[in-house]
Amino acid sequence: MITVDNAALVAQLELRLAELQHRLASIKKDVTQAHSDDSAEQAQERENDEVIDAIGNETLVSISEIKKALQRIEEGSYGLCEGCGEAINPSRLEALPASLYCINCAD
Repeated sequence: MITVDNAALVAQLELRLAELQHRLASIKKDVTQAHSDDSAEQAQERENDEVIDAIGNETLVSISEIKKALQRIEEGSYGLCEGCGEAINPSRLEALPASLYCINCAD
């Protein structure tokens, strides 16, 4: 259940989620563009494609993490470590709102 205390966090996570989804759409658009006929340019474009693909994969992971955090907020389990079940330090959650683990279990 979402409480008043979590409303700002939910808004922050939803804004970040929208940004990441927009980035992913841009990445998909870039990846589908045709390559140049020039072989030297094609080589550079293919290298760029590899970088874009890696960024896309990282973006997908971030999207998944944020969706899981939003689900945990809804369920009331947000802020509890999935490793040990203890509360995650609020400063860690402030820095990494989608954290699944406390600092001890993350190591």
